[in-house]
Amino acid sequence: MATIRDIAAKLGVSPGTVSKGLNGASDVSAELRRQILDTAVELGYSSRRARSKESRRLAVFVENMAYEKPDDFGYQIALGFQKAAYHGKWGAEVIPLDRTLQESERYDTYMTGAQLGGAFFLGLSLEDPWLEQFSSTIFPTVLLDNTVRHNSKVASLGTDSEEAMQIAVDHLVSLGHEKIAFLNGSAGSLISDQRMLSYLSAMASHRLTIDPNLAIYGYFVQDTARYHVPGFLNKGVTAILCGNDLIAAGVIETVRSLGFRVPEDISVIGHDDVPLAETTDPPLTTIRQNLPDLGSSAYYTLRSLMDGVSISRTLLRPSLILRSTTAPASPRIIVSYEDDLDNVLHKNPALYNRFLTMRGR
Repeated sequence: MATIRDIAAKLGVSPGTVSKGLNGASDVSAELRRQILDTAVELGYSSRRARSKESRRLAVFVENMAYEKPDDFGYQIALGFQKAAYHGKWGAEVIPLDRTLQESERYDTYMTGAQLGGAFFLGLSLEDPWLEQFSSTIFPTVLLDNTVRHNSKVASLGTDSEEAMQIAVDHLVSLGHEKIAFLNGSAGSLISDQRMLSYLSAMASHRLTIDPNLAIYGYFVQDTARYHVPGFLNKGVTAILCGNDLIAAGVIETVRSLGFRVPEDISVIGHDDVPLAETTDPPLTTIRQNLPDLGSSAYYTLRSLMDGVSISRTLLRPSLILRSTTAPASPRIIVSYEDDLDNVLHKNPALYNRFLTMRGR
């Protein structure tokens, strides 16, 4: 393991200067401190404080996700992590993450400078600069709904999307639904792609017709419903699956604004079971992710990585929460049919072709 003297020798400065730089002393310039931290990472240095039981600090990085209020998706996950960490006598700081931070400092450099023992990430996108750096990080790291291969220091965590979509479609089929649409979250998200592929596979498992124009990428916000629900209704769908509960709330509102009833005319199923799901009118049937358990599982996974146990993927089981937005299918006719340019065939042809290959077509 590299020492302060090794870093000093490589940079041509004194060990005292290196020590000051590692500890954020004000008399070391920002540029020199960056060089010291980068060199520390390059040489594999880990401070005594970061290795000691006295430090015991972990980070929860959050990006592209609401987390500050109890109704927010990320709130219960972060809180579950913090509670589990507290019981394990570790501190856990929630840190907002943006692209500016990722472009200004490498991940390992940041972790070294902040003297953090490990991190849990919520809401990363596939385009984030740090995501690529996780393939070589030396810091134990857990990613929610993202995967990095071939690094024993990094594990992924999530809820089983395949099982989630299957139990949702199973339920709707049991009520006589055949024309089931899926309004997904954002394209370019690993979890959106997993849910899209799982929806297509669940539909195929019941030998239902696969229509790319009923498999739509939107955004994980309520307003996305008004752009796509009218097209679903014109195409004669009887049920709409949603990428999260916010989208589902927007679907209920849009369906009603167009003169239809939920669930008598259109059944709706959400995803996540955030507090909002109980307060929609009518209360939302949804796929529950146990958010506090996701947080605590992330902590236990991270601690295992820190103890040298290599974990690839941890998946929690989803459950179907039956409320009042699903009912027996009410037959509907096709009013009009137009292509939706946000459909899976346009937005993600590689995934759709992968699905077709899986079916042997």
